[in-house]
Amino acid sequence: MKLEMKDSPGQLVAALKPISDVGGNIIAVIHHRDPESSHHMLNVQIVLALPEGRLDKLVALLKEQGVHIQRIGKERLLYKRTVILIGHLMHTDLSDTVDQIDSTGFAEVCEISMSMPAVNERSTSRVTIKATNRSDMDAALAILRRVAQQKSLLLIEPMEEIA
Repeated sequence: MKLEMKDSPGQLVAALKPISDVGGNIIAVIHHRDPESSHHMLNVQIVLALPEGRLDKLVALLKEQGVHIQRIGKERLLYKRTVILIGHLMHTDLSDTVDQIDSTGFAEVCEISMSMPAVNERSTSRVTIKATNRSDMDAALAILRRVAQQKSLLLIEPMEEIA
């Protein structure tokens, strides 16, 4: 959520309390206070986990607190890892490799960049996977390890982990 509220003592706490009141869990709060702003407003971005069906109640509670909601976005896949695959990626059906992750329902390949030097040479691919939680990411990587072994691909992991 991206929120806008008065820049005065207690406003941030007043905006965060309704999240716990509806059973939500705050994952991150990002705010930047511009001391030179003449609007006396504070923009805050909040990453939160919210039980299904509680969003309408949260929106109502925030409005009661005088908080303006600028944007609400739903991101289901919160964990991200990037790996490198090296081998004959096209000859071993890269789309099948991607489908084995995507078909899980809890993880998906969200980015691929590839270098293919020549037809008979090995390719290198940077693959980014997103998953719903840490254990699902572990399961997706286990699938990728199995597929890499079956197709004689070298898997280098992880380059990063973002949650």
